Amino acid sequence: MSLVAIVGRPNVGKSTLFNRLVGMRKAIVDETAGVTRDRHYGKCEWCGKEFSVVDTGGWSSGSDDAFEDEIRKQVTIAIEECDLVLFMVEAGTGVTDYDAEIADILRRSGKNVILCVNKVDSGEKMYDAYQFYSLGLGEIFSVSAANGSGTGELLDEVLKKLPKDAAAEDDHADLPHIAIVGRPNVGKSSLTNALLGEDRNIVTPVAGTTRDSIATYYNKFGHEFMLVDTAGMRKRNKVNENLEFYSVMRTIRAIEHSDVCVLMIDATTGMEAQDMSIFNLILKNRKGCVIVVNKWDLFEKESNTLNAYREALKARLAPFDDVPIIFTSVTHKQRILDVLNEVAHVADNYRRKISTSKLNDALLPVTAEYPPPAWKGKYVKIKYVTQLPTAFPAFAFFANLPQYVKEPYKRFLENTLRQNFDFNGCPIQIFIRQK
Repeated sequence: MSLVAIVGRPNVGKSTLFNRLVGMRKAIVDETAGVTRDRHYGKCEWCGKEFSVVDTGGWSSGSDDAFEDEIRKQVTIAIEECDLVLFMVEAGTGVTDYDAEIADILRRSGKNVILCVNKVDSGEKMYDAYQFYSLGLGEIFSVSAANGSGTGELLDEVLKKLPKDAAAEDDHADLPHIAIVGRPNVGKSSLTNALLGEDRNIVTPVAGTTRDSIATYYNKFGHEFMLVDTAGMRKRNKVNENLEFYSVMRTIRAIEHSDVCVLMIDATTGMEAQDMSIFNLILKNRKGCVIVVNKWDLFEKESNTLNAYREALKARLAPFDDVPIIFTSVTHKQRILDVLNEVAHVADNYRRKISTSKLNDALLPVTAEYPPPAWKGKYVKIKYVTQLPTAFPAFAFFANLPQYVKEPYKRFLENTLRQNFDFNGCPIQIFIRQK
């Protein structure tokens, strides 16, 4: 899936456009410049095609804001990592020094750039937009992010400029793609090297050694898949980049191009907030998941430590706690084959297709005995269930009154599915439709 970054100086409406593209108010919008300091990620769908969008903080220089340097670094990373840049400027203010500075950086980056002139909400302001041709970035697109005018033409251009999906040209496109993800310095590259049996990726104690996402064909011990790790030495002048942001940018790309994700966590630090963010990204993208607790040899153990650690981890992951958890020490090659076997098992579950007759035989007696709660005297009956032809496990339950089936009952249906069929490690999506 392609990644689009929205960049520009402060207060030109980047977050407003981001909210419009992803269809929800995820980013805070205010007239005060510099409100956006953290990056927001979301998905945009247009004409049946999906791509990811990242909203960045406003680019500025020479101010007294303590966050300015960090924002500039992270905008630079976003430009470097994305497939397309939406460069936003504002019609009313005209071309500023900041705009010229960003335009210069974008020209040198060699990236596909779309120049988007915001706050063009009347016919008169159309004329103000033409001055931005002086930035030398080609055609301009006039929009009003606040009321949505012009965004359709903008999205049409985005789809034209995004790279075509290369999966069709991949000789191994039908194989499961396994992504190894996690915070910096938890042992992702060490696990890749251990699985491949060679020093395929550079490993150092420095967090963030790994740079580029590389897929490697894996065919050992009876398993065949594409293994994706973020690999390669970082440039010396990039070592001071914000590691957490860089890690998230790479993780997004790796997750979106995978079927199953191996989420690695450090046993000594446990499941931290950043690990949970990555886990939620995996769920949001509806990918299979295996959790690998690395550096288990460094963890102080007592009797029953492993079971207690596993239960505490599952409590943290709730409600989706049907996830395999493997305890390893990659440096000592402990339980590496267990990781392989579990990944192959989850990949099979992720692609599992169940016949409609089997689904109805297993689930209809349960829904008849435990029907959805009645709503204002109206009784809901589920009459039929089938699996949808999606890449991930998704099921449609047909009912007479689908609007009255609430989330708790959907969770009950999901649990019933898991009890009858093996979907360990895979998120399940439930749809209730009109019979």
